[in-house]
Amino acid sequence: MSTPFYVSPQQAMADRAEYARKGIARGRSVVVLQYADGIVFVAENPSRALHKVSEIYDRIAFAAVGKYNEFENLRIGGVRYADLRGYTYARTDVTARGLANVYAQTLGTIFSSAAEKPYEVELIVAEVGEGPEDDQIYRLPHDGSIVDEHGSVAVGGNSDQIGSYLEQRHRDGMTLAEALKLAVESLSRDSNGGERTLTADQLEVAVLDRTRPQQRKFKRVLGRQLSRLLEEDGTSAPSEESSGEPSGGASPEESSASEE
Repeated sequence: MSTPFYVSPQQAMADRAEYARKGIARGRSVVVLQYADGIVFVAENPSRALHKVSEIYDRIAFAAVGKYNEFENLRIGGVRYADLRGYTYARTDVTARGLANVYAQTLGTIFSSAAEKPYEVELIVAEVGEGPEDDQIYRLPHDGSIVDEHGSVAVGGNSDQIGSYLEQRHRDGMTLAEALKLAVESLSRDSNGGERTLTADQLEVAVLDRTRPQQRKFKRVLGRQLSRLLEEDGTSAPSEESSGEPSGGASPEESSASEE
């Protein structure tokens, strides 16, 4: 009788983690930064129809890298969770912490299950508070762990290099223009140390703006407003030209099985 093939649980989990990390690393990075009036999300994404950054609820937004179909399913599930909880209890009961816990349970269950492959996704869930000290940013890797982030965070692509660049240069109280420029500078850096030029047409930008009078704090920064912010010296405040829409996705290149 032949001896059955055996792989230790530690090796099996290490192989699954490496598989997921390689898929995530092929995607274009997303950067999230705190600024004086809220939280800004910046991604390299030329599509205006498919998004990496999406609204989940009044003060909560979602960003992701990896396989589009996988993180789109997670986004839809998050919207349903938020709507149901807000309707059953109260809108204030919907929090980024609660949403991050739901995502962590889902990702952790899938990652530890031998019956299916791990999700090749990395998520960011952020909630804007009444003041900068109340902002919440959570990063969720493929294995379902939760990392509480402060100030700045990057996922996907060469996120380690981008994260180090942001950590050295990000500071509290930045204007939106300053934070946006820093994010674009970090995304422009290649893994080999070179730099690229990213234009407004290649970027997807959205903010959670605590100064908005309406209940929904999410809005997309588009067109002339985005171009103007990229050209400013960092002293101007954001305008209300664009509105937020709860939609999710990725660039056309990322709508295939894996991001390129």
